[in-house]
Amino acid sequence: MRLDVYVAQYWPERSRSQWQKLIKDGRVFVDGIPTTDVNHELGEDDIVTVKAPKPPVLTGDIEVIYEDDDVLVMNKPSGTLSHAKGLTPEEFTIADFVRRHMKDADDSIRPGIVHRLDCDTSGIIIAAKHEAAKSHLQKQFQDRKAKKVYIAIVRGAPKQPAAMIDLPLARNPKRPSSFRVDPKGKASQTSYKVLYQNDTYSVVELRPITGRTHQLRVHMGYIGTPIVGDTLYEGGKSPINRLCLHAASLEITLPSSERRTFTAPITDSMQGLIDDIRS
Repeated sequence: MRLDVYVAQYWPERSRSQWQKLIKDGRVFVDGIPTTDVNHELGEDDIVTVKAPKPPVLTGDIEVIYEDDDVLVMNKPSGTLSHAKGLTPEEFTIADFVRRHMKDADDSIRPGIVHRLDCDTSGIIIAAKHEAAKSHLQKQFQDRKAKKVYIAIVRGAPKQPAAMIDLPLARNPKRPSSFRVDPKGKASQTSYKVLYQNDTYSVVELRPITGRTHQLRVHMGYIGTPIVGDTLYEGGKSPINRLCLHAASLEITLPSSERRTFTAPITDSMQGLIDDIRS
């Protein structure tokens, strides 16, 4: 049996891909000797030991909006990652929840994940329960046939009550974790409409035409109305201690060929702030 297959079978608390990294890091021993070849063929009398930190217990529940044999639609809470950042997960993610519902085995760090929401963004996220469904959904996101609507609270008020923001985006070389408007960047379009406003904030509906990383956050910041709580893009501290961005709905064609629109209610303090602005 291959070494990586063996350790994944006898220590199932980690996925095979996670064990492969640990093998390459010299954390797995065959007859007391560190073996870094994941393809190493074990003999019948070989003794395998491991010296790896105990993985965290990743447990949690996510609100399920819809489920069938192909997909799982959830309302992601603010503060929850869509999937782990590295091979060894350190906190509970949407991917960990999805893994429990998979029909096909998937030992990657992002089982079933076909799109993502930033950690501090809440709302609708859809995942696939098997590989054929994953390909079906991914193609719709790639072809821009999946329609998304977000609700955001921004500082100030846009100059126009409704408009299309058409500004290309690229990674910011001075701050690699962020993006910026750049004439040489990728085409990016966001449609917005102001729903309510007061002297301090506006509640806006955002419809991304493209799906660039941080697109909504960069676009709204660029026009002078950053999303509240967005410390990366000058949104400042939030009065409710979260990024005020929520994925409210997703229109998509399921693998069954049925076109559906799923909605996720805002279930925390963001709704209270919206109510205050509206009143």
